[in-house]
Amino acid sequence: MGTLSGHAPLLNRQRERAELDGLLGDVRSGRGRALVLRGEAGVGKSALLRHTTGQATDMRVVRAVGAESEMELAFASLHLLVSPLLDRIEKLPDPQRDALAVAFGLRQGTAPDRFLVGLAVLTLLAEAAEERALLCVIDDAQWLDQASAQVLAFVARRLLAEPVGLIFAAREPGRHFHGLGDLEVRGLPEQEAQTLLRSVVRFPLDERIRDRILAETNGNPLALLELPRGLGPAQLAGGFGLVEAQAVPARVEEGFRRRLAALPAGTRSLMLVAAAEPTGDAALIWRAAGHLGVPASAVEPAQADGLLEIGTWARFRHPLVRSAVYSAASPPERRAAHGALATAIDPASDPDRRAWHRAHATLEPDESVAGELERLAGRAQARGGIAAAAAFLRRATELTPDPAGRGARALAAAQAAFEAGAPDMALELLGSAEMSPLTELQGGRAARLRAQIVFARKRGGEALRPLLDAAGRLSRVDAAQAREAYVDAVASAVFAGRLGEPGLLRTVAETARTAPAGPLPERPIDALLDGLVARFAEGYAAAAPQLKRALQAFRQEARRDPDDSMRRLGLTYLVAADMWDDQALHDLAEHAVQAAREIGALHFLPQALTYRATVHIYAGHFDAAATLVEESDAILKVTGHAHFGFASNVLLSWRGGAEAPATFDAAVERTVTWGEGRAISGGHFGSALVYNARGRYQDALARAERACEHDDLGLTGFALLELVEAAAYSNAPEAATTALRRLEERTTAAGTDWALGVLARSKALLTDGQAADLLYREAIEHLQRSRAAAYLARTHLVYGEWLRRANRRLDAREHLRTAHEMLQGFGAQGFADRARRELLATGETVRKRTPGTSGGLTPQEGQIARLARKGLSNPEIGAQLFLSPRTVEYHLSKVFSKLGITSRNQLAEALPDQGDDGA
Repeated sequence: MGTLSGHAPLLNRQRERAELDGLLGDVRSGRGRALVLRGEAGVGKSALLRHTTGQATDMRVVRAVGAESEMELAFASLHLLVSPLLDRIEKLPDPQRDALAVAFGLRQGTAPDRFLVGLAVLTLLAEAAEERALLCVIDDAQWLDQASAQVLAFVARRLLAEPVGLIFAAREPGRHFHGLGDLEVRGLPEQEAQTLLRSVVRFPLDERIRDRILAETNGNPLALLELPRGLGPAQLAGGFGLVEAQAVPARVEEGFRRRLAALPAGTRSLMLVAAAEPTGDAALIWRAAGHLGVPASAVEPAQADGLLEIGTWARFRHPLVRSAVYSAASPPERRAAHGALATAIDPASDPDRRAWHRAHATLEPDESVAGELERLAGRAQARGGIAAAAAFLRRATELTPDPAGRGARALAAAQAAFEAGAPDMALELLGSAEMSPLTELQGGRAARLRAQIVFARKRGGEALRPLLDAAGRLSRVDAAQAREAYVDAVASAVFAGRLGEPGLLRTVAETARTAPAGPLPERPIDALLDGLVARFAEGYAAAAPQLKRALQAFRQEARRDPDDSMRRLGLTYLVAADMWDDQALHDLAEHAVQAAREIGALHFLPQALTYRATVHIYAGHFDAAATLVEESDAILKVTGHAHFGFASNVLLSWRGGAEAPATFDAAVERTVTWGEGRAISGGHFGSALVYNARGRYQDALARAERACEHDDLGLTGFALLELVEAAAYSNAPEAATTALRRLEERTTAAGTDWALGVLARSKALLTDGQAADLLYREAIEHLQRSRAAAYLARTHLVYGEWLRRANRRLDAREHLRTAHEMLQGFGAQGFADRARRELLATGETVRKRTPGTSGGLTPQEGQIARLARKGLSNPEIGAQLFLSPRTVEYHLSKVFSKLGITSRNQLAEALPDQGDDGA
């Protein structure tokens, strides 16, 4: 084969080459694009990358290669890719510059969110591309460390108006790259495969053997090139040298091993050092080789055989060569290579990598090495590498000689692994911790963590008993942690809902009542626990004062300690909804989104966006809600976190689509499999709302009754509203009266304008004459003082319907017209059509308008336009929405065109008011 520069020419590949050439054309024209080349090892992805870079001589090209041994070192591959561009780091906005510098270990600082790092990389690439179009090539993307993969996928999804191209080559792309442009690279067609095989097998080949090779390699170019090497004519002619059918990569790797065995010992040692240090730093590799006594001439046989090339960087012919080199070495040989690398690394400039190699060079337990790993785990985590911290702590656990110390480190490693999204590793480490002598506090923490892992996997009640057991253990040694565990247990019971045993919530509340007193001064979470205990043990009215106090404490805490309040937002939001506290809902969600945007916390932002979207829905800002739902979904595709479907389901309900009930039923079936009974109530509530909007009151009544069968925190009150309306219009007085009695208990105790407004509305539906008229007016007065414009519009609707039946047509038209205009403007099409039918019945002509008068703007265009209307610059908008300034400019040009304006100053008048920017 010769040297690495002597690659075989591409055969066929017209389809793949056309796609890649099209990407280069887009980049040259100023349009950013990303593409994933997907295919098995050796199928030709690297050859296609070489072809593409060869065609990109007019562009700047930067490269990175994923390395399996680097997968636990945060940002390792990303650093390799962008290091040639870091001379521009000072041009970045301060928060982005600082995040990138901390992530790459260029300076000390608190852990940056990896998607603030992503925004910094996006800005850096866009800045570099201002001078010359930029092509980024990432090979072996299946081995990118998680942080690098998330950041690069984030950047790939935001390329639009930047002359930047990203090409990823991977055997099987990870979840981070799902949804990107995808090009599968398959094996060569038979004719081209035969041509390639003949290029390396120069002697006559038995047709049966030839056909077997072609069939088993399935057209894989590397397998066709490498499989026959090392086998003589006799072996090939009769097939004696061929192994039984097996995966191509394994056979190809075995071929590389045979070639390695023929190399001198010094050459194999040099190659092993290069394989163990995947950064490819040639100077480091030579220093380490020197410590092993390997001469510089040792590289010559490897280069002559086309396996390794060392210039400024060390490069293997193929990743499987690296794999073959490392796996073929004995454990002592590997430890020697890692030890030489540790010795060669400057501990001041790269302590993380030095500690990693030192740990892999150590066989017996060694407290000095374990201690260094533990200390550097904190440094790795401070740089944003939770997965790296988990890996460091795990190895530190293995090297800890003292059993008690080993248990403590295993517990810390398990916690880090859980936070890094590796529950299986966390459970393995927990098992190790529990085999060690733990203190009572450590044992309680271990029990709680095990239960939290169960709850994270299945949000139903399966985690309840373990959480209660952990809380009981912690009660004896740490009151604060015990109370937090009890809150987790209540949350588990809340999500289990009707799928839990009868009286479950009350039982859990009574158990949690035994929790020890919390620390002083009282923490918000302690007030929350006391309020939830009262809510489920004593009832809504008894708990209302305590839950209001807890909400106020969390609203204040959100300003002092946003991280802590964010972690509890899911539960506090449900409490605020349960209390009909529209101001608390608004404040908690708005602060959470603002805080997440400011610090770039994309791990939390999707959840915050979901809750903020729901607040928008209640306010009638459906377009703004849809924008946030879209943004949340886009981020979740990058992060791979669980989907937050609540806001999208509520929005679908209010928009009144006929398909909504079937959609909800299908979603319920999925969630029930993991024990989330609360989703059942949510599905029935959403269906009841849709049926009420469409005037199918009997169907709405049946669904609402099912939704109200279980007391679900933050949900049952809304379902009772639908039940009262459906029963009133279905002539079901007993069901209506019973539901009204339950609703009145809640709304009276809540006492907000929203609560009192929906109570007066519900009473009016069941009342006649002057009393009904007064109740409707009272409801409108209360709701006008609230943020619940959607419920205000529905109140105008039912009041107008009542007035029409009372033959007060002029008064009816006023309220029905108001309802129709509001609901049509919101995009609540089902309710708007109901109002339109009622208006027609009064004799009024109604023009049916298209909902959402936003000039045809997409949700993202609308969001950018609203931020621009507030006076934010393009860089400021980009920082909030994680876009490059150039992409913001591109979207604004489309906004101006659609709205028929020419400047930002005209946005205030031209842009319909759909609430704020969604922050």
